[in-house]
Amino acid sequence: MELLPQYLANGLVTGSFYALSALGLTLILGLMRVVNFAHGELYMLGGVMGWWATSRLGLDFFSGLLLVAVAMGAFGWLVDRLLIERIRDQGEEPGILLTIGLSIFLANTALLAVGTAPLKVEAPLSSGPLIMGPVVLTKLRLFAVAVCAVLIALAWVVIHKTRLGRAMRATFQDPMAAQLAGVRTANVYAATFAMGTVIASLAGMLLGSIYSAQVSVGGLVSMKAFVVVILGGMGSFAGAIVGGVLLGVVEALWGGYVATGWVDIIGFGLVILTLLVRPYGLFSTRAERA
Repeated sequence: MELLPQYLANGLVTGSFYALSALGLTLILGLMRVVNFAHGELYMLGGVMGWWATSRLGLDFFSGLLLVAVAMGAFGWLVDRLLIERIRDQGEEPGILLTIGLSIFLANTALLAVGTAPLKVEAPLSSGPLIMGPVVLTKLRLFAVAVCAVLIALAWVVIHKTRLGRAMRATFQDPMAAQLAGVRTANVYAATFAMGTVIASLAGMLLGSIYSAQVSVGGLVSMKAFVVVILGGMGSFAGAIVGGVLLGVVEALWGGYVATGWVDIIGFGLVILTLLVRPYGLFSTRAERA
């Protein structure tokens, strides 16, 4: 039991990354009703672009973060306007097929461009240990957690306190009424997909500075993000955060006390238990349950 604080700390750190990466999927899946199987590849592109910006262009970490946000936001906007808009309101199946094709295209394009070798994003801090009583973490991990918290807070402000956020919520509650009120719903959909893309890509760059950016990581990231969204409830901002932290803590405890080789299937066990008790997630709205 003396290792419990360390396991909990590790789980909270990992869970913050899960929450950030799943937040982008929550916006796209829960609000736009687009089952985005390319989410992991958007995360991967953020890590690859972060490596390119810091290692090839020589930018510092924060300048690289800004460059990734702008570039991936523009990319997400174009993906919605050029691809997703063509199949909007045609049900979920066309969106599934479209995003699966997009994920294959992005993964193979990145593979041809940078290869399979791990790519290290230049970190702004050293990875030296930081001892806090019974818990040992690195300065870089705590920095990344702080950046995750800031990005999550900014996303909340945009969704709940800005004109764009009001237009987003109005569009997803009743698109026809929003159009009658003067909201340009096509721009709202594009902005939402762009925002989800930016959040996913920034999570990829942050994790790339701690571990490494790899072209093959997209499938695993998508799996984790879908698990978090299902746990928390589709479209729930709080659900994405709580679901991510819950998954991170449970994985850390399982890996510490049981076996590390089975960690990746824990998410599916949590999903099954959650669906038995709360079929629409821990933080599902009344409309979702209806």
